[in-house]
Amino acid sequence: MFIGEYEYRVDEKGRVPVPPKFRTEELKRDGMVLSPGMEKSITLYPPSEWKKIAESLAAGPLLPSKLRKLSRAMFSTAFSVEMDGQGRIMIPTQLREHAGIIGEVVITGTNAFIEIWSKEQWTAEKIDSLRESWHNIETMERR
Repeated sequence: MFIGEYEYRVDEKGRVPVPPKFRTEELKRDGMVLSPGMEKSITLYPPSEWKKIAESLAAGPLLPSKLRKLSRAMFSTAFSVEMDGQGRIMIPTQLREHAGIIGEVVITGTNAFIEIWSKEQWTAEKIDSLRESWHNIETMERR
């Protein structure tokens, strides 16, 4: 389980450290998959989680034409990366541009996966997420 948030800077080569608490044996051994996140972020998946996504797509109820389009969108924009000896990963330019990452980043644990945000985007998203989560919790309590 990945929890917490950590601030770092992207270096001139596009590298950023993976927080030490997130450096699981699976990530060290098998690497990870980076893909564009939904809200101007980058999502980092352990290979086991990425495999679950791939399997759920293949088993899903989508028509073959829609499955091809979704597969193209998801898998063609994803990158396999590995940590270097200092625990850093290189974030491809396309993904940094997608997330608006230039200097400071926030790396967040999101249970089964990790998100990488520009500090500015994260600040706004965190406020929205907290506000919405409390609303959702109150809704669940009323049931």
